[in-house]
Amino acid sequence: MGWLANKEKRSFAIQLSLALILIAVSYIIVQNVRENLSAVGIRVDFGFLSGEAGFDVNESLIAYSAADSYGRVLLVGLLNTLELSVLCIFGSTLVGVVMGIVRAGNNWLGSRLALAYVELFRNLPKLLILLAVFVVMVNQLPVVRHAWDLSGGIYISNRAMYFPVLIWADGMSFLLLGILAWVPAVFFWGRYVSRHQDLTGKRLPVAWPVAGSFLFIVFFVSVLFGIPYQFSIPVLERFDFVGGGRLSVQFVALAVTLSIYHGGQITELVRGGIQSVSASQIEAANALGLRQGQITRLVLLPQALRMIIPPMGNQYLNLVKNTSIGLAIGYSDLVSVMSTSINQTFRPIELMSITMMTYLAISLVVTALLNWFNARTRIIGN
Repeated sequence: MGWLANKEKRSFAIQLSLALILIAVSYIIVQNVRENLSAVGIRVDFGFLSGEAGFDVNESLIAYSAADSYGRVLLVGLLNTLELSVLCIFGSTLVGVVMGIVRAGNNWLGSRLALAYVELFRNLPKLLILLAVFVVMVNQLPVVRHAWDLSGGIYISNRAMYFPVLIWADGMSFLLLGILAWVPAVFFWGRYVSRHQDLTGKRLPVAWPVAGSFLFIVFFVSVLFGIPYQFSIPVLERFDFVGGGRLSVQFVALAVTLSIYHGGQITELVRGGIQSVSASQIEAANALGLRQGQITRLVLLPQALRMIIPPMGNQYLNLVKNTSIGLAIGYSDLVSVMSTSINQTFRPIELMSITMMTYLAISLVVTALLNWFNARTRIIGN
C-alpha cells in the first residue's frame, strides 16, 4: 500500500476515517434517543413552531405580539441575543484595550488602578455583578413619571432608556444600498493606500477621502430622491413613554456587566501582548523621536495583535454564551424565550436542539471572522 508512504494521502485517509466514525456514532445516538422516546410515547416534532406563543417579551427588534408563533418569538430572542452580543463585544474590547494600555504603561497610579479593576472583576462571579448592577439601576434611577431628561429627546428611568429614532421613509433603501457599496470601496481604498506606500514610500490620505465620500453619498442620494429626515420622539403619556426607541433596564444592565467583566479579561490579554513586544522596538521608536502615543499606536499595538487575537476569540465566544445570564433578570434573550416555550409546549428536546445549534452557528461565525482577521494581521514568515 504505497499510499501509506504519502503523508498527504495518509492524513486524508485518517481524517476521513474519523469523520465516518463520528457520523456513525452520531447516527447511533440519534436512533437510540428516538427509540427511547418512542417507547414512552414521545415523538420529536417541530410542528409546534407554527403555533401561537401566547406570551409577551420585554424587548424586541421586530414587531411581535403574544398572538405570534413560537418560531417568531425564538427569532425575537435570537435577535436580542445578537444585539446584546455585538454591543458587548465592542464595549468589552474598548474597555479592555484602554485599560490594557494603561496597565502596561509606566504611570504608577494608572497601572495600579487598572490592576485593581482587573483583580476585582476577574475574581467576582458575573452573575453577582449583574445582580448588583441591576439592583442599583432599579433602586437609584427615577420612576417613569420623573425620568431624567438628558435633552435631545433622551430620557432615563428605572424601566428603560428612551431615545429618538429615525422614521423610515421612501428612498432610504437607496441610501442603504449606497452605504453598503461604500463599505467595500473603503476597504479597497485602504489596500491601495498600503500598496502605494510600499511601492513609493508616500502615504496617501485616508481619513478625509473616507469621510468625504460617505458625506457625498448621503447628500447625493438624499437630494436625488428627496429623502425627508424625520424622527420619532418619545413622549410621556400617562404611565409610559410613547414613540421613539427604548432599551430596557435589563438590556443596559447586561451590557454594562458583560462589558466590564470581559473587559477585565481582555485587559490582561492586551497587557500581555504589549509586554511581549521586544524592548528594542520601543528604544528604536524613542530614538526616532516618536511620542508615547505614536509608539503605542504605530509600534506596540500592531505587533501585539499577533499575541492578542487568538485568545481574544475565546473571550468573544464566552461573552456570546454568557448573554444567557440575562435569564436571571428577565431579559428576553434566546435562552429566556426557549425556557418559557418549554414550560408551555413541553418540547424540551426540540427547543434545546434549536438553541444549541443556534449558539453553535454563532460561535462558528465568530471564530471564522477572528481566524480571517488573524490571518490578515500575521507577519509572513514569522
